[in-house]
Amino acid sequence: MKPQDRFFSEGQTYFGPRENPMTETHCNVWDWDRLRMVKVKGTAKLFPPDEDVEVPILAQFADYLSPEVRAITVDDDGLLAGVSTDPEEDDTLFVAYLPFLIAESLADCRTIQYSKLQELDRLGPGVDLSSYEDEFGIPQKVAFKFNPLEKPQRLQMAWDELNLLKSLPPHPNIVPFDRVVLEDVESRVIGFTTKYIPGGTLDNAKVPFRFEWMQQLTQLVDFLNLELGIMHQDIAPRNLLIDPDTCKILLFDFDWAACGKKRLLDGRDDVTGVVFTLYELITNDTHFTSIPHWNRNIDMVQSIPEWTCNRELDSDVSTFRNFLNEWVATRKSHGDMERYLNAPNRLIWPELPTAPDYNVPFELGKTLDGEPIWTAGPRFRRTAMKKGQYCFRWERPPRSSLLNKAKNGMH
Repeated sequence: MKPQDRFFSEGQTYFGPRENPMTETHCNVWDWDRLRMVKVKGTAKLFPPDEDVEVPILAQFADYLSPEVRAITVDDDGLLAGVSTDPEEDDTLFVAYLPFLIAESLADCRTIQYSKLQELDRLGPGVDLSSYEDEFGIPQKVAFKFNPLEKPQRLQMAWDELNLLKSLPPHPNIVPFDRVVLEDVESRVIGFTTKYIPGGTLDNAKVPFRFEWMQQLTQLVDFLNLELGIMHQDIAPRNLLIDPDTCKILLFDFDWAACGKKRLLDGRDDVTGVVFTLYELITNDTHFTSIPHWNRNIDMVQSIPEWTCNRELDSDVSTFRNFLNEWVATRKSHGDMERYLNAPNRLIWPELPTAPDYNVPFELGKTLDGEPIWTAGPRFRRTAMKKGQYCFRWERPPRSSLLNKAKNGMH
């Protein structure tokens, strides 16, 4: 996992005027390495709005905090002034994972218990490299993708990606789906695995690029868009691999995918994605990735007279560009969107069911008369635990401690 991807802040909460430097300020920071939330407390002087100063501050201490620590307090210099293990400080939201029996669309999937997965590496936020022994005792290396956060969009994306992947027909240019991952206590769906493809992504400019891979990519996009009615919406070098066994290009990471009009976003169509991807692959110029997709259009790169080659290619840049231009002209012709929306073999799957756990009422506070206010729906994990609801816990030691253990074990 890249260090810059490890943390994200949910922003600053001010208990008073934010202009007053003495105002108490709390910031909840999520740690993708340890899969936990830590509250960072200080004053408005240290934590101005939207600067996320709390992230580098927590990063200094994160590996050394005990699992019981829920909050840290820092002084105005960002130095650690105290820690709290009070469970009431923990603002982690409860994720009600779907019981496998309720997720009927997944009934025909193979499954693996979470406890059977052995962690080998942490590839990125919400993605581990894991291994397990299958029913025949054969070790399988897989990418394990999971969502530990109770955020409606993330839950929806996780559900859609899982259903899409298990529904896709086998294809030589798509990383194959493997299994649904179930937690061990109540067999709830907490993620899925795909076959692990070693060698890294095309994000690495040292990997040569072949003309046939561009042909494979455009054919794959045509198949997804015009045959299955699926728009990947995140085609980029970081989501492309080369299979060392077949020497074919492989696409993965379908969490932004649209199905027909559902979740279709402006400026994220796959033809645009392929154009910017090819430009980046050839030139190693990544500055267009910082432009929001709704502000990007293919003319930005198509109109550049010369694409300066900064990667080893097996053909001239002109060969790549001529092929690309012809393909774009075909795809951008009149009626392309209609063909996508009327794809003959559109994949369909049910909406994300509501987990029954959210129907359990809990007390949100009291009225002025002292009567309890009852509600249902999303809640803090600490609230769910008080209600006796089953909470799957993701917390784990920092990667650094596992590496140290492995290192010490080698001596």
